[in-house]
Amino acid sequence: MSGSFVVVLVLLVFAAVTIAKGVRLVPQGYKWIVQRLGKYHGTLNPGLNFVIPFMDEVAYKVTTKDIVLDIPSQEVITRDNAVLIMNAVAYINLVTPEKAVYGIENYTWAIQNLVQTSLRSIVGEMDLDAALSSRDHIKAKLKAAISEDIADWGIMLKTVEIQDIRPSPTMQQAMESQAAAERTRRATVTRADGEKQAAILEAEGRLEASRRDAEAQVVLAKASQEAIDLVSSAIGERELPVTYILGEQYVKAMQEISKSPNSKTVVLPADLLNTLRGFIGKP
Repeated sequence: MSGSFVVVLVLLVFAAVTIAKGVRLVPQGYKWIVQRLGKYHGTLNPGLNFVIPFMDEVAYKVTTKDIVLDIPSQEVITRDNAVLIMNAVAYINLVTPEKAVYGIENYTWAIQNLVQTSLRSIVGEMDLDAALSSRDHIKAKLKAAISEDIADWGIMLKTVEIQDIRPSPTMQQAMESQAAAERTRRATVTRADGEKQAAILEAEGRLEASRRDAEAQVVLAKASQEAIDLVSSAIGERELPVTYILGEQYVKAMQEISKSPNSKTVVLPADLLNTLRGFIGKP
């Protein structure tokens, strides 16, 4: 009785294990790779699946969700020998899981190295300024370069983004020194241009002032000539009015001279009338 019970118990346990190994519940977001006697047999989709116990085994459990791969930072040399430090991030999806697990040993490591190699090749054909300002261009060329390669592994590249592009510390110091020198040069040129324009304006101002002074002197000379002509024509041969006018002006001039602090003594001629006659050219 006890021996039969043990046999039944063993059979029940074997049946339970057999059923457990023959039923597979695949969660959403995954696909399971089944091997039969060591060889690829099929792929289990999410939900309830049945396999042959002891012959079929789940060899790989692969996610169908997008995978984010962080591409490590690396030094990249541009065409003009500038050193940049760049890293990226790639978004992939395993479209055909069996190709991903059987087509390459480690697809994540392979994609990371493929992105790094392609990135060095693309940036190596660009100048520093273009590499720093053309993220979208680099992204497009990078995606086109690796999409076809990883398609053979059943993997689709959703997108790849350039996370960071920055010059190396040594290159950054050189760029800062160059920028400072350029700012200094521009300031010097601007200051020189300003001084040049100021000198030109000052010279033009002096030239215009000289012209105005010359014109004023000409006008005054003409006015004096006209005044003399008018006075000469008015007085004719009459000596007394002219003598009076000149005498009055002479006296005023002497008064001004006497007010000067450097003039202590003013001597008037004894014969003022003859002196004034000498001014107007009459004996």
